[in-house]
Amino acid sequence: MKEALTSADIEEIRQSVLGQADPLGVAAELAAAAEAGRLADPQDAGQALTLAAEIAESRAKLDAALRYVESSLAVSGTRDDNQVMAAHAVRARILFRLGRADEAMAELEPLRPSLNQHADAPAYVSAALAVGGRHRVAEEWLTEAVKTAVAERGGPDPATADEAGLLFFLLQQRHRIRHAIGAQHDAYDNMAERLETRLANASAKAAGVATDLLFWPQAEFGRLVERWPALTEAYGATWDEHRARLETELVRLTGTGRSNLAVLPATVDGLVAFAGSDGDPADPQTRTGYAQRPGATTGQIGWPPERNGACWCGSGNKYKKCCLPRSRR
Repeated sequence: MKEALTSADIEEIRQSVLGQADPLGVAAELAAAAEAGRLADPQDAGQALTLAAEIAESRAKLDAALRYVESSLAVSGTRDDNQVMAAHAVRARILFRLGRADEAMAELEPLRPSLNQHADAPAYVSAALAVGGRHRVAEEWLTEAVKTAVAERGGPDPATADEAGLLFFLLQQRHRIRHAIGAQHDAYDNMAERLETRLANASAKAAGVATDLLFWPQAEFGRLVERWPALTEAYGATWDEHRARLETELVRLTGTGRSNLAVLPATVDGLVAFAGSDGDPADPQTRTGYAQRPGATTGQIGWPPERNGACWCGSGNKYKKCCLPRSRR
């Protein structure tokens, strides 16, 4: 690690640590950096220690995880911000795993107001409650927070993330929890799906990423860009870039709470047939329609594969050696 870690370095470690050969070693180094003052900004010590706790928790090293997160809370003092909220939620999660449910709930109860104050609170608090088997409690807390947010902003569905504010994150997490408990869709679930679709499409468009998650196998990709060179803007200039864009988008969607993700194998002949004699196969609406056509899910490729399993792109290589690292470049 660097001599002085920045907050950007810590976030990069968060994004890449699961691909490291020794995640627990990374956690120990993060904690050592925080404790030895090897951070560009001393205020990041809590963030580094909480990340160390999450890494240790993911490897079932719960005693170390608890030690790290309690150190995080100790260095954060009386601050009331997003990072401290996250540390408390992670501590509750670890306590649940240690069988100390009453202590975990006592840790979470004071965080309820943060659901309407901090963007990360809905994800952290609901994740902790889910670990403790309190899905119904999570649904109740999130529903109350959504009602408060809707009442405060009023009006129709928000059109953008900025306009939605915390409402987007509340809706998103409530939708995930209700899906987990098999609850029937209600008006808030519908609002969550509409907003997520709009935001995902807008984000992908701004990044130059195809919103349809169409995957062009290597031979088909070659045929595609040879016939319509302009589509390199949507799908990448090379097959390697195409795979990297898809992997990056799938990672991003996972970060928004999406699950059961898949890519849709596409063919040039199939796209041309869908467009018909009057349509333009290169038109974005045609390509989106092709991805959403009836039967499009047939043959879809689930994501992510196991690290040591065959990569989703069909290269024949292991996922960890093929597309897994592409989203980090």
